[in-house]
Amino acid sequence: MILMTVVLWASLLAFLYLFIKLTYQTLDYYLLTPIHIKNIMSRQGVRGPKARFFTGNLFDMASLISKSTFFDMPTIDHDIVPRLLPHFVLWSKIYGKRFIYWNGTEPRMCLVETELIRELLVKHTTISGKSWLQQQGSKHFVGRGLLMANGQDWFHQRHTVAPAFMNDKLKTYSAYMVECTEEMIRSMKKEVATGRVEFEIGEYMSRLTAEIISRTEFGTGYEKGKQIFHLLTVLQQLCAQATRQLCLPGSRFLPSKYNREIKSLKMEVERLLMEIIQSRTDCVEIGRSSSYGNDLLGMLLDEMQKKRGGNGFSLNLQLIMDECKTFFFAGHETSALLLTWTIMLLASNPSWQEKVRAEVREVCKGGSPSVYDLSKLSVLNMVIKESLRLYPPASVLPRMAFEDIKLGDLHIPKGLAIWIPVLAIHHNEEIWGKDVNEFNPNRFSAQSFTQGRHFMPFATGPRDCVGRSFALMEANIILSMLISKFSFTISDSYRHAPITVLTIKPKHGVQVCLRPLEE
Repeated sequence: MILMTVVLWASLLAFLYLFIKLTYQTLDYYLLTPIHIKNIMSRQGVRGPKARFFTGNLFDMASLISKSTFFDMPTIDHDIVPRLLPHFVLWSKIYGKRFIYWNGTEPRMCLVETELIRELLVKHTTISGKSWLQQQGSKHFVGRGLLMANGQDWFHQRHTVAPAFMNDKLKTYSAYMVECTEEMIRSMKKEVATGRVEFEIGEYMSRLTAEIISRTEFGTGYEKGKQIFHLLTVLQQLCAQATRQLCLPGSRFLPSKYNREIKSLKMEVERLLMEIIQSRTDCVEIGRSSSYGNDLLGMLLDEMQKKRGGNGFSLNLQLIMDECKTFFFAGHETSALLLTWTIMLLASNPSWQEKVRAEVREVCKGGSPSVYDLSKLSVLNMVIKESLRLYPPASVLPRMAFEDIKLGDLHIPKGLAIWIPVLAIHHNEEIWGKDVNEFNPNRFSAQSFTQGRHFMPFATGPRDCVGRSFALMEANIILSMLISKFSFTISDSYRHAPITVLTIKPKHGVQVCLRPLEE
């Protein structure tokens, strides 16, 4: 009897301790730490809009964005910062270049000073990264893949995947890129022969980049990956709403419609990925292959078979699936958008289209581009960079301080997120000149221009995009082949309406009219 009483009291005390600890941690995350950070930044003169409890400034931002994107733009106008970042425009006018706002319960400081941004992204890589809110919001989308990893996990994951995007690999991928693009061009020519003129070019670019990433990194075709791409697109749209869903403590555990739907989609994506992974492992197990392959998936599977390193890092199936989701999405979505926006810009600027076409003819001599030709396509490279400046795939670049940081004259406390509005920096008149909202690739012709300081479509520093070279090579090959076979103009049905769903997309697609060129 005494023993049972002791056990009961011990259990109650343990429960009470756990309850108090959990309550304190919740209060600390949702109330004490944010107030502490607000006071520190206020003493340094960094203030911002008044925040609501739990939701912060989310409803203010949602209302501003809803109003600014409700209507399509009347003309093709590249002044899109007021449309996509209306809260930045409003708050920077009121509070200056530095202001603090609340993304739900997460305090974020807006930072547009490029010297300080470069210091953060280059010098403080190991003590800054993705916040808990970002990781939770994308948990069912890309999980803890490279995009959302932090610290030593990020370092080891980057080290594992980087060889898949090195120069020797890129040379072998170029043949796949040419082959896939040739297939697309043949298909488009057949459609033109039937009398079709107008094409929604975004659909074609999306399918093409999906085919390329499927073949080069996962050893499968587009048809096999089509379901994965579709499900990831739906997951992307749901994850764009994640912050609103995570405002209340414990909300991620509730059996809400949102949580049920997003978990169901995640399970279906991972079931399809497991089929691809299983077919690769089966080939090794039955002796049909001596290795898992030298593409990204093969490298991940090889790494998983190694013993846990002394640093404690090891890959498991869940992390491999997270990496697959990350690169299926990043290698397909962002590349397709780069191509789509660039084609829109060339279609609405025929003089630049002719300059690129003349250069491609001179360099490629009527044939398909080789990897050695790409560096000679200087005009095309300028056009691609200008497209990335005007329409960077991601409009913002967030980082969180995991330790106290000294950044220029600022003391950044642990727990403060830094919000870098890439789109606003790319459209800053003080940096780029009076023609900042005009399509002018010549701005990238000056070798003296310090692009790295102000131009960051792939981020900068050690944590920049690992697939940058892959994406640029892909864009050069596809655009040079397409422009040598077709001339294109903007269709009368095109409505200019950029929107943000994690990435900057054309709301209604990009309709262009294609005319085949004589061989």
